[in-house]
Amino acid sequence: MRGTQTVRDMVLSMAVIGIVVAAIYVFVPHDESQDPVKPVSYRVELDTARRAAPYPVAAPEGLPKTWRPTSVTYSGGAGDDGAAVWHLGFMDPTNEYVAVEQSDGRPAKFIDAVSYRAAKTGRTQQVGEATWQRYAGPKYDALVREERGVTTVITGTASYERLAEMAAALKTS
Repeated sequence: MRGTQTVRDMVLSMAVIGIVVAAIYVFVPHDESQDPVKPVSYRVELDTARRAAPYPVAAPEGLPKTWRPTSVTYSGGAGDDGAAVWHLGFMDPTNEYVAVEQSDGRPAKFIDAVSYRAAKTGRTQQVGEATWQRYAGPKYDALVREERGVTTVITGTASYERLAEMAAALKTS
């Protein structure tokens, strides 16, 4: 008899817990239509990075409001090999991720890290007057420009067209 009471008590306890959980779910407000992406402001970090970085820091200007900034960091000399690293992440209008990454560190290592091991395709893409190298990877694709003293990578899950749209919007002042 003792074993039967234990199983019955456990089933009753689980039923009570289930009712409480259902009540919480029903009565706690939640709006599934809201966008889970919370845009961030990056103006202060951009101004700081532009004052501190040993290279011209790039950020987009003139993108539509449908491009939502989601993350921003600047690490002056904190990267591998003491490099200054700038990161600015966005969700594009189709909810794909696009990031602007810059560093004055070793290009190959930096490109590999921020593009999640994307490989050079041997193809280029013209964006305005600038020529960018295309990289393709299992997680992210990228457009890369190696200039004297700085490597700029536009990377993410978005299409090359969206990556190029970001590249075209970049300004350094």
